[in-house]
Amino acid sequence: MEAIIPLIIQAVSGMVGGGVVGGMLKKAAMGMLPKLLAGGIGGIGGASALGGMLSGAMGGDMAGGMDMGNILGNIGGGLVGGGVLSGITGMVMGAMKK
Repeated sequence: MEAIIPLIIQAVSGMVGGGVVGGMLKKAAMGMLPKLLAGGIGGIGGASALGGMLSGAMGGDMAGGMDMGNILGNIGGGLVGGGVLSGITGMVMGAMKK
């Protein structure tokens, strides 16, 4: 159970980041489902890559416990990863429609 909670946090924050970036990119020919899927996948990947650095900067335990620093690191990494992957997906899908 302790391993699933960070994944849920990462996916949800990635979906939020993907929705925000997808809404900002008006040229992106994306519906809500591709934004959320790309955001969730990017959130898990981004939090895996950036979450350790962000949680360490916020005073989290680098071992991966469930303290506030790690939760904030997962949220920050998820937002960034979800936004980046949704932005890339939107640009690719927009270019394919032309």
